[in-house]
Amino acid sequence: MLRISILCVGKLKEKYLKDAVSEYEKRLRTFCKLEIIEVDEEKSPDDPNDTQIENIITCEGKRLLSKIDKSTKVVAMCIEGKQRSSEGLALYLEETAVSGVSSIAFVIGGSFGLSNEVKQRANLKLSMSEMTFPHQLARVMLCEQIYRAFSINKGTKYHK
Repeated sequence: MLRISILCVGKLKEKYLKDAVSEYEKRLRTFCKLEIIEVDEEKSPDDPNDTQIENIITCEGKRLLSKIDKSTKVVAMCIEGKQRSSEGLALYLEETAVSGVSSIAFVIGGSFGLSNEVKQRANLKLSMSEMTFPHQLARVMLCEQIYRAFSINKGTKYHK
């Protein structure tokens, strides 16, 4: 069974977001082994300068990278990444699993994004949209799209 990790900076704060992620975790159990790994957000001043932002991104990136095994395929969720349809994500997951890869990690950065080191480690840079979403909502959206991708691959009625 394919192991999917979602690595995130910070914890979900809102109950409705936690509930949504929990629902998708429950649904995904039949398709994969899902693990959500949260790393601490770096403390940030109210109005950080560019150097402080870079330091925050670097520290968070190191925390994220420390949670990824060498054999894991990495998908960096970043604005400059390639956009894919739900069917395209389904195909990516299927092709990855068929190729013998047993573990995929989707990485969601903090409010300032992902470090260059995380992006360089990635096998795929993926963007959800040209629009900007709160990174906590991105976690829910990603869980839904992973569920949709497995549903597409299994031919269930979820995806219309």
